[in-house]
Amino acid sequence: MSKKPSKSLAQELDRYITPFRHDGSGKFHLKDYKTDERGDLDKEKAQAVLESNKKRMIEFQEKLYAQDRWSLLIVFQAMDAGGKDSAIKAIFEGINPQGCEVHAFKAPSSKELDHDFLWRHMIALPERGRIGIFNRSHYEECLVTRVHPEILAKEKLPPKLVTKHIWRERFEDISAFERYLCRNGTVVLKFFLNVSREEQRKRFLERLEDPAKQWKFSMDDIKERALWPRYQAVYQDIVRHTATPHAPWYVVPADHKWFARVVIGSVINATLEKLDLRFPRADKASLQEFEQVRQALEKEETGGRKKAK
Repeated sequence: MSKKPSKSLAQELDRYITPFRHDGSGKFHLKDYKTDERGDLDKEKAQAVLESNKKRMIEFQEKLYAQDRWSLLIVFQAMDAGGKDSAIKAIFEGINPQGCEVHAFKAPSSKELDHDFLWRHMIALPERGRIGIFNRSHYEECLVTRVHPEILAKEKLPPKLVTKHIWRERFEDISAFERYLCRNGTVVLKFFLNVSREEQRKRFLERLEDPAKQWKFSMDDIKERALWPRYQAVYQDIVRHTATPHAPWYVVPADHKWFARVVIGSVINATLEKLDLRFPRADKASLQEFEQVRQALEKEETGGRKKAK
C-alpha cells in the first residue's frame, strides 16, 4: 500500500494564505474582506501555529543569510492602530538581527524631497541574504499624498507633470519597480492590515487609558480617522491597481491581532520554503583543505596533553 505524499509547508498553511491573497486576477472590493475573520482557530490554537511559524522562520532565515542569493522585502500598510508595530515585534522575535532590518518611513526630509518619490525606499532595500521590513512604504506616496494634496505640492515636481493621471502613473511606476526587484532576486510581500473602524476606536481608547501606550497617541490620529472613508477608497484603489502575480497583496484581517500574525507568518514561511534555501556546500578542494586543518588541530590537542603530563 503506497503512502500518501506528505504535504508541503505551503499546502499545510494554505488556509491561512489563499483566502487573503489578491494577485490582480479578477475583481477586487475591499468590503468583501472581513476584518474579524479568524478561520478555524481560537487564540490558544493560534498560539501553537505562531510558535511553529516562528521556529521555521528562524531556520529559513539562517539559510537565506548563508546562501546569499535571495532577499525578502516585506511591506506593511495599515490605518493607524492597525497593529503593524506589534505584528513585526511578535513575528520576527528571535530572528538574527544581522540578517533583518526594519525601516519605519515618516514624513520625508528636505533631502528626500529633492529626489524622486521612490529614492528613499530604494536605498533602504535589503541586501542579498537579508530580510527588509518596511513599516509603511512607497505606497504612502499614493495614499497620504493622495488624501492630502498639499503634501504632493511639497514634492517639487514640475507643474506640468502634476496631472489628473499622476496616481495611475505612480501605480505603474511602483508595479514596474516591484517587477524589477523580483527579476533581481528580491521577493516582495505586501500586507495590508485590514482593521475595522470600531476596532480602531477601541485601540485608541486603550492607548489613552494606558500610561505605557499614551506615547503612541497623537491628535493627528483623530484628524485622520475623520477621513476614514477616503482612506478606505484609496486603499481599495491601491490594491486593485498594484496587485500582480509577482507581488500580490495580502489583505489581512486585523481585528484579532493573533490571527493577523498567523496569516502574516504563514505567508512568509510558505514563500521562503518555495525558494529552496540551502546552506552552501563546500567544493572538493575545500573539503580536502578542511581535512588537513582538522588533522593539524587534532595534533595540537595531542601535543598539548603530552606536555601537560
